Amino acid sequence: MSFRLQPATPARPNRCQLFGPGSRPALFEKMAASAADVINLDLEDSVAPSDKDTARENVIKATHEVDWGNKYLSVRINGLDTPYWYRDVVDLLEKSSERLDQIMIPKVGCAADIYAVDALVTSIEAAKGRSKKISFEVIIESAAGIAHAEEIAASSPRLQAMSLGAADFAASMGMQTTGIGGTQDNYYMLQGGNQYWSDPWHWAQAKIVAAARTYGVLPVDGPFGDFSDDEGFRAQARRSAVLGMAGKWAIHPKQIALANEVFTPSEEQVTEAREILEAMETAKANGEGATVYKGRLVDIASIKQAEVIVKQFEMINS
Repeated sequence: MSFRLQPATPARPNRCQLFGPGSRPALFEKMAASAADVINLDLEDSVAPSDKDTARENVIKATHEVDWGNKYLSVRINGLDTPYWYRDVVDLLEKSSERLDQIMIPKVGCAADIYAVDALVTSIEAAKGRSKKISFEVIIESAAGIAHAEEIAASSPRLQAMSLGAADFAASMGMQTTGIGGTQDNYYMLQGGNQYWSDPWHWAQAKIVAAARTYGVLPVDGPFGDFSDDEGFRAQARRSAVLGMAGKWAIHPKQIALANEVFTPSEEQVTEAREILEAMETAKANGEGATVYKGRLVDIASIKQAEVIVKQFEMINS
């Protein structure tokens, strides 16, 4: 391993990020009462241009009046290629309560995009004397974004999370699909006349995980569009969890329980991880660097793997 150690990611649960339009304030109380770890109030894609100002006012009011409990409260601003984003940032930072935790920046293409928002946020925080520093999360939604994922992950100490936005990403890449996440009918291989479907998002997710983990940022899987397909959601989420992602978006309330289920280590996983740690402690006491657990080799690297599961479980249940 490099002598420059990989920094730890933020020590907070991020299993499920529940999205809701800022133009529908009637949903806010229900979102606050949900089991999602993160709430994302949206000013971007789910809000019509004619409703942008009203949605922004709704969100600002909600930071003052809604009891968000222990939720991590984030607001997705409009893209930097629109005439709305600067007003989103200015009004959120000048008028929102200190309850606002995070700003989500969509369609990020390079580190300079983060620099622009960071400069504006830093200036307003200083001018207004805000005591809590706003964190950032970004969405990778373009060919440029995935090409520059590492520099984006390293762009600001405010950055805490990075997601893949499958729909806009697919459009930017010229992919022949209208699906949002999941397997795609025409992305398959043939063997012996049988079709096998693989994951067209795998490589992009893996790149985001590597970039994010290198710089101590939480990698998060984005939306799964077919909220009537529970098993499809579970399959996508499980692949993401195995790759190292910390959680997944929910675009419908029914997806919250599914995301929490997948990204919470099971009792069996935690028990096995603790048993591996105990087995390695015994091995070390005997002067051994490896041992056998349930018929397979475990060594020092196994300790690190087991510790990931145990620490995640303890953080969620703390």
